[in-house]
Amino acid sequence: MRTKNSGHDFFVDFLNRSLLPAIGLLFLLSAATQAIPLSAYHRQIKRAVTALDTLAQSDETESAWDYAKRDAETIDAVRKVLPRSETVEWEGTSVSADNSWLHQELDKYRTVKFAGRAEMLRRMKDRLQAIDERITEVVGPGTYVAGSKSDDSRRLQEILSRVEYARTVKQPNAITRLLQQFLKWLENLFPKPKGLSPGIAGLFSKIAQIVVILLALAVLAYVAKLFLPQLLRSRGTKRKKTKGQARIVMGERLDPDQTAVDLLAEAEGLARRGELRAAIRKAYIALLLELGDRKIISLAQYKTNRDYLRAVRNIEHLYGNVKQLTDSFELHWYGRAQATETDWLAFRSAYNQALLK
Repeated sequence: MRTKNSGHDFFVDFLNRSLLPAIGLLFLLSAATQAIPLSAYHRQIKRAVTALDTLAQSDETESAWDYAKRDAETIDAVRKVLPRSETVEWEGTSVSADNSWLHQELDKYRTVKFAGRAEMLRRMKDRLQAIDERITEVVGPGTYVAGSKSDDSRRLQEILSRVEYARTVKQPNAITRLLQQFLKWLENLFPKPKGLSPGIAGLFSKIAQIVVILLALAVLAYVAKLFLPQLLRSRGTKRKKTKGQARIVMGERLDPDQTAVDLLAEAEGLARRGELRAAIRKAYIALLLELGDRKIISLAQYKTNRDYLRAVRNIEHLYGNVKQLTDSFELHWYGRAQATETDWLAFRSAYNQALLK
């Protein structure tokens, strides 16, 4: 008959002989699978770059639904290829590789509109390719020289450091650097007074501030003298170029130098030949051109006569005449109503009244 102690001894012996070795082996296998060689991590980077590159390509026969499905599957595959964190081994040392930045970018990628995804793909690919190139540079053939374990760990940390692959910080331009040097020179030119009474120190400080302000104004005046003429010339050239472009108003293509007076003269000629319907249309376009030149409305190829009428709705002294002219234009041009001499004279009179206001 077994006692309680003998049963306890049997249980302990079972743990020692069976379960504990199995548990220990499980921990060893788990630790072994947590770390991957640097070469394997390098292959993962290349696979991720290739996968993202496929999203920038689309087959003509591929439907929008098929592309959306492929897009989602590819993003999930990239997440699996490069987990958020991995332990990477190289030359007897191991370092944690932080891939969380890629997962954050992929999360943003799902939320942006289709038009903005190409730029996000390019950024992710560029950063992964930078990692690829850096690993190739550091551990490529003939580049490795055996050293201490601490040196290997440091080199590996440099390779996998997120800061290593961040884009280069944009350096200040030449003008900014010049101003920084100038301010530093001024600071050295007027060192802080030592051993002076508060009153004298305050006086020197005010004098220094005045001198600094005067010098700064002189520098600004010099810079303005250098760059202002060039800026004005470029703006003048741009204005001339804009003025030289042809305009399209209500389907009518107008020459760059054509004016409302020219159009009205053409309308008068059409009326004398009995083409009253065409004369009303030409005079209506002349009205719009004149209002555009006066900056009352903004002319655009896509705008309709009703768009132009709404543009003057809040101008009470003008709206009534423009509405009368717009209604007449719609009636005789779109409605194809027979235009008479009386209709033309009424249109001409309302035109003159609108432009006198």
